[in-house]
Amino acid sequence: MRNSVTVARVTRQVEQWRRTAPFESGMAPQSGMASQSGAAPQSGAAPATSGPAEHGRARPKVIVVGSGYAGLGVLSHLEARLPAHAADLALVSPVDHLLYTSLLPQVAAGDIEPRHLAVSVRGTLRRTVSHLGHVTEIDTKRRTITVLGRADVPYTLAWDRLVLAPGAHTRTFDIPGLADHGLGMKNLAEAVYLRDHVLRQLAYADASPDAAARRAHCTFVVVGAGYTGTELAAQMRRFTVKALEQFPRLRLEQVRWLLLDLADKVLPELDEHLGIGARQVLRERGVEIRLKTSVREVRTDAVTLTSGEVIPTHTLVWCAGVTPNPLVGSLGAETVRGRVVVDERFQVPGLSGVFALGDAAAVPDSTRGGLPAGQTAQNAVRQGAAAGRNVAASLGYGGMRPYRHRDLGFVVDLGGADAVANPLGLRLSGVPAAAVTRAYHLLALRSATNRAYVAADWLLAALVKPRTVQLGFLPPPQATIAQVERTELYQS
Repeated sequence: MRNSVTVARVTRQVEQWRRTAPFESGMAPQSGMASQSGAAPQSGAAPATSGPAEHGRARPKVIVVGSGYAGLGVLSHLEARLPAHAADLALVSPVDHLLYTSLLPQVAAGDIEPRHLAVSVRGTLRRTVSHLGHVTEIDTKRRTITVLGRADVPYTLAWDRLVLAPGAHTRTFDIPGLADHGLGMKNLAEAVYLRDHVLRQLAYADASPDAAARRAHCTFVVVGAGYTGTELAAQMRRFTVKALEQFPRLRLEQVRWLLLDLADKVLPELDEHLGIGARQVLRERGVEIRLKTSVREVRTDAVTLTSGEVIPTHTLVWCAGVTPNPLVGSLGAETVRGRVVVDERFQVPGLSGVFALGDAAAVPDSTRGGLPAGQTAQNAVRQGAAAGRNVAASLGYGGMRPYRHRDLGFVVDLGGADAVANPLGLRLSGVPAAAVTRAYHLLALRSATNRAYVAADWLLAALVKPRTVQLGFLPPPQATIAQVERTELYQS
């Protein structure tokens, strides 16, 4: 509550009143900002960190990299917390929206329209200047960043506070054929392309006179039994079963969905109750679960498992976790498994004015003995508000506070009326869990417009026969995970 945007706005109004009141009474101002004569910031606030750009500009400039949960959360809090004259705010992101990634499996399954998960940055932020592009270099001495913008032409931006929230990419391994033939599930393009791809495979199978070829086209492999992989396998199995009505020459028993993971259980990082409940739903849907198993080789027409089994298929979806955006590695700061190390106030040690959070930062979690906080949407949302408070404090508005995370539980949407959840430790499954899960997702969406659209999508999906048509506006079939996510930009 203390980090909410509403509280920030109220606090800003109170501080503005306190600043103007002394003038009305003829007293000297007691500003929270350091005055030109060198007065210290208000009590409890961290001193503003000066930099070259601050001396050359009337107002300091705050640049946030990344428009995800964390980055947009920081800017929303800064706009609410800082008066307009306190700082210039800028955002650098390759897209103009916040993508609500938690519901990507439902985009692939056709239950939600793609645009409805994209929360407009310009509709959310009023004072922030938005730059479309990829940040490829960070110069902490000159306090500049290099942005690859329109037509991939680079340019530089100067900063006084740099907030890094670039998110993460799909984590891949050196498995033969994976880079060329694996499909990802990290953005809208990949989600909608997967839907088109699955429908295309069913169409090929329906028209094929060869039984073996038909079965290969109807076999789909998902690697990774975490959040995304489990939800995707459950919902896409449900989607293909419904789609069979449009393919009269295919039978239900010909369609196979396999879920693989090297772990010994489904949803290994969550409460055991969630994993058991999800596994039960998967089995009831007909999803084949192969635990302690992964992929050894991927080809265009088959997948070889670590057990040695060869599965004829034309589809492998890679959901085996994420890896931090390589951009943070260019800082030269300490990293933990690719995540830049920060203190409990999101500051990068040894780099004045640099903050980091979200999937790309190892933010210490006091509830886990100082271990890095999990790479979850729940953490990113809370870190955005907390980091926004501390960035404002570094400019002299308010005081810094360490990040404290209280686990509210998790929700896993398996499609239809099936879900598992443990809100505040209460174990739920079935319809009650589905209701809690849908309510949570609606609350987590930052826009009332998006909430209305998503709620309408769910209502229509429950009442109206699904449309099983390909859209055809996606990347070419040979687009790799690296090409779609443009990871080559960060290779040295």
